[in-house]
Amino acid sequence: MPKLRLQISFGAAALAVACTLSPFAAAHAQENDTLAKIKASGAITFGYRESSFGFSYLDGNLKPVGYSIEICNRIVEAVKTELKLPAIEIKYQAVTSANRMPLVQNGTVDIECGSTTNLVERQKQVAFSPDIFRYNVRMLVKAGSGIRSIADLQGKTVATTSGTTSFRLLREADRGRSLEVTNLAGKDHSDSFLLVESGRAQAFVLDDILLAGQIANARNPKDFIITGESLRTENQSLMFRKDDAAFKALVDRVVSGMMKSGEMEKLYAKWFMSPIPPKGININYPLNAETKEAFANPSSKGI
Repeated sequence: MPKLRLQISFGAAALAVACTLSPFAAAHAQENDTLAKIKASGAITFGYRESSFGFSYLDGNLKPVGYSIEICNRIVEAVKTELKLPAIEIKYQAVTSANRMPLVQNGTVDIECGSTTNLVERQKQVAFSPDIFRYNVRMLVKAGSGIRSIADLQGKTVATTSGTTSFRLLREADRGRSLEVTNLAGKDHSDSFLLVESGRAQAFVLDDILLAGQIANARNPKDFIITGESLRTENQSLMFRKDDAAFKALVDRVVSGMMKSGEMEKLYAKWFMSPIPPKGININYPLNAETKEAFANPSSKGI
């Protein structure tokens, strides 16, 4: 009999502990349940970039626009249907390369509609959509600089944007390991471009499509070229909180559906092969083979 009373006492204690922890567990689950958060608040927060031209940037009215923003808008339409909501308020939060992941992780941003590379190492902290773009990491230089390859950077100052992988990729390249170069970090892509334009840096290493956007918006585009070996082929994706299977399934369904229907290619043509606001400039970056493959076989596996 004493032994039986001990078992009953232990079971009751365990039940009490479970009941005590359940509100915490529920709250923790709620933090990662983006659809529940949207339903409760009636709003979703987009993270946007201020100068990732073509992808995510501010137009003449300081409104976030671009290829990534439009894809996120399609996702919101699907969320409305999923949650049976007539309207969802879209809030905007500016992000940088340095703070974008923390702002997604802490719940400030629900989905980052920018220009973020899907890396396997980043998947430990956040989740990604299927790739919406693939590109090569190269360098922007002044046309008359004489710099045409990584080896030509010897003794030079190289601009990169804070929070990107660009300088690491340069250092990991065979010809970059023995270089004596100085790294100068800009707070965003426009700031990094200005370092080259002003002569403080001789090259700016970044995704070639983003470099093309900077050149297209320069005062004298013909003064700059994109050159050098590709440091790596990378992939851009939309970023959101991890461990949220329902929201990822919705995002994957929308993005893959846009690719299979041909809508994504039309959206690409609108933002990268046509005049875009605020200046009516055409980035004129034709759809490359890597991005065509991404559209044909949607994947979020990362690199």
